[in-house]
Formats: sequence, structure tokens, C-alpha cells
Amino acid sequence: MHLAVNDIELYAEIRGEGEAVVLLHGFPLTHSIWEATAASLAREYRVVAPDLRGMGESGLSAGPYLMEQLAGDIAAMLDALGIERATFVGHSLGGYVALAFARMYDARVARLALVTSRLGSDTPEIARSRRDLAACVEAENSVDVVLDAMLPRLVAPAKADALAQMLRDIARKNNPAGLAAMLRGMAMRDDAHDIAAELSMPVSVVAGGEDRAISLDEARDSATSFPDADLVIFEGVGHLPMLEDPAGLERALRALLAR
Repeated sequence: MHLAVNDIELYAEIRGEGEAVVLLHGFPLTHSIWEATAASLAREYRVVAPDLRGMGESGLSAGPYLMEQLAGDIAAMLDALGIERATFVGHSLGGYVALAFARMYDARVARLALVTSRLGSDTPEIARSRRDLAACVEAENSVDVVLDAMLPRLVAPAKADALAQMLRDIARKNNPAGLAAMLRGMAMRDDAHDIAAELSMPVSVVAGGEDRAISLDEARDSATSFPDADLVIFEGVGHLPMLEDPAGLERALRALLAR
């Protein structure tokens, strides 16, 4: 369904009844990466899987898309749905948004899962590469520029061939202008180590043993930064555990939801 939030319409797929679970997708993807996870959790929970501003079926606006702006969109979406508090599951970019949400509305976060995401801000080199990629996307008006740059790093090598076309099909649902605005917003985000130490809710940090974007050392650092966090490592999995090992991720999320 489409919901009017702030200055845009945000699309969200909503299913199930019960305690709310919000699934936030990564870049350059959409809510559809959560299909298997949402279908399973919806048997016991009210699952909300939005497309972030400027991505998928959600509305575009001028960028850059700051993480705080995206978190504000999610807060407005939850208000429209009558949801006061939820468990947040953020994948990569979605984790950045979930952390910004927790900084702004910590009382509304029952539990937090960071799925192959990080607390740190971009290094100057990574921030520069995001801005350069955003300029290329705009110059060529093409999503494929992002796909060619990022797809080789998203999945474990053994699963790359099986998932490559699916990822391209999902990513091509995005507008190049939205991707460029999101790249610039990610490059501007703040470090979240300070807020992590103040978040008392149960946290699960999910890592892929073959993730070429987030190292295991960085995942361990994230887990130790929270007062009440566990670290779950999926061997043989890259940056997309919801697609590479959906059953394993479901077990990890159910363990978090039981806390």
C-alpha cells in the first residue's frame, strides 16, 4: 500500500497480525529482498516492509537523502499505521536508517537487528567513491552503473551466478535519480558508535562469513558496542543472508524476537 508521509508517498508491503516487525532493505535494492523472511514471520507478527524514499515504488524527492530524513519517513509511516513500537531489522543501508531511527525515537524500538550493516561512517575514500558513483548514475541515467559496481561484492562467490539475475531485476525497479540521492546521503551519514552504547534493547548483529563489504572484525566491533547484543555469523554467506540463507536468517530473527 502507499502511505502519505512527509512530502512523498511511501510504499510498504504489510502482512500478518501481532507485534510489529519492520524490515528495511539495503542498497541498491527494494523491499522485495525480504519476501521469504516476511512471508514466514507474518505467521506470528505484523510485518511491514517499506521501500525507502526514492527507491522501488516509493516517491522521489530532491536529494541527498539523509539517514535522519529516512528515519523520519519510517516514523511517519508507523504513525499512519497506528504502530507505536516495533522490532527493526535493517540490512546494510537499512541498518543505517534503523540506527538513525533509534537515535531519534529509541523508545519506539523494541529490538534491533543489524544485518550485514555497520556502525561506522564512511571513510573519506568510500564517501568520495559514493559521490563519484552518484555522478555517473546521473550522467548515464542508468541503474546498471550501480549494478556493475556493486553486484560482484554482494553475494558469496558460490551463489553469485544463481542470484545475479534476481538482484538485477530487483535493482532495476529503482529510479537512477533516487539511487544517486541515496548514495550522497549514505556518504554524509554520522558514525553511530556513540548511540550504540546507549541502546538498551536486545540487539542482534548478523554477519556473513564471506561478506566482502563488512568484515567479521567490524561485525564483532559492532556487537561489542551495544550493552545487550549477540553476534550471528553465517558461514558461506556474503552480504545478502536473506537471499543466500533465508532459513538461517529466519532462525536468527526468531531468536531475537524471543528475547
